[in-house]
Amino acid sequence: MAIKKEILDELLQGRDPKQVFSSAGLLGELKKALADRILSAEMDQHLTDSKQDEDSAGENPNNHRNGYSQKTVLTDGEALRVSIPRDRHGTFEPQLIAKYQRRFPGFDEKIVSMYARGMSTRDIQGHLRDLYGIEASPQLISTVTDAVLEEVGKWQGRPLDPTYALVFFDALRVKMRDEGTVRNKAVYLAIGVSPEGRKDVLGIWIEQTEGAKFWLRVMTEIKNRGVNDILIAVVDGLKGFPEAINSVFPETQIQTCIVHLIRNSLDFCSWKDRKPVAKELKKIYRAEDAQAAAAALQEFEDGPWGQKFVAIGTAWRRHWTHVIPFFAYPQEVRKMIYTTNAIESLNSTLRRAVRARGHFPSDEAATKLIWLRLRELIKKWKMPAREWSAAKAQFAVVFGDRFQVNQ
Repeated sequence: MAIKKEILDELLQGRDPKQVFSSAGLLGELKKALADRILSAEMDQHLTDSKQDEDSAGENPNNHRNGYSQKTVLTDGEALRVSIPRDRHGTFEPQLIAKYQRRFPGFDEKIVSMYARGMSTRDIQGHLRDLYGIEASPQLISTVTDAVLEEVGKWQGRPLDPTYALVFFDALRVKMRDEGTVRNKAVYLAIGVSPEGRKDVLGIWIEQTEGAKFWLRVMTEIKNRGVNDILIAVVDGLKGFPEAINSVFPETQIQTCIVHLIRNSLDFCSWKDRKPVAKELKKIYRAEDAQAAAAALQEFEDGPWGQKFVAIGTAWRRHWTHVIPFFAYPQEVRKMIYTTNAIESLNSTLRRAVRARGHFPSDEAATKLIWLRLRELIKKWKMPAREWSAAKAQFAVVFGDRFQVNQ
């Protein structure tokens, strides 16, 4: 709706242009005037409805306005002082600003968005004060962000698809305060790829105990949420993980993550040596079959880089049992396993948010931040990977009836 030029001229008359858009300027006055006008209209409607109800009941109407009460509410840009009308009977319940409501819709979302980007409650408090002149206590900010924990619980327990072609298990290291000391904990994510090529995060788990018991609990939870089959599980060599997966999903093929193996190998190298070493390692995982890959690994170990960095060859040998299944698949499937750009991008963004926080006071605080960040990132996962069409046909050949695509 176009606003008449005469009205704008009247509103702007005698005002400092620099103050028009400030919270204490014209926009602030308009917000207050509009809020007061809406609340007054709500009171008019309430009194009309009360009169009609009393007339139909044969009662003598005597409800009417009874002054105003002042209330400060937080909006997404400022603290707004509004006048709430009262009625004599005390039955008026405003819809614009409900009883006990201290924040306009949108304000909570702004706090949650800042929290999801790694800002602490104190950082958010200072940000709101400096930019908007709003005094929001740390307790208020914690209350707003804690409200998402219920949503996190529902998300963590939601039903999953019956079959996943690929599931990537990856870990983030976070600093957690535990019994007065700060120590590292692992937060594990499971990223699944459905037969239709749709990516999804299956869950978030914070490691409480080491080894197979923890992973058995995770696998059992996934199964109880509706997953009947995982064709290929891509892991990074965690202790007890393959056994835990196969105890719940006995037909699942365990594959060591090639990306993690390469990254761990390059950790042994100086920065200037990483590029030539990575080039040599490519000959191993790009080999035609397992026999050719074994020959390439032996050649690497006998060569100058293998002799200089003996630990790299040792690491590949240690994981070789779960590396060689990779070579039984066609090139299209192999590419889906080691081309994990979307997942690496996801982990990179999560790590930045985690580093910005420093450490977390509790497991719930870490889960809350990671889930909020995930919620924003997953929205971008709209299309299957470019390679999925070719990979899908190969999955159907390799896994037969286990690979079912929903039409």
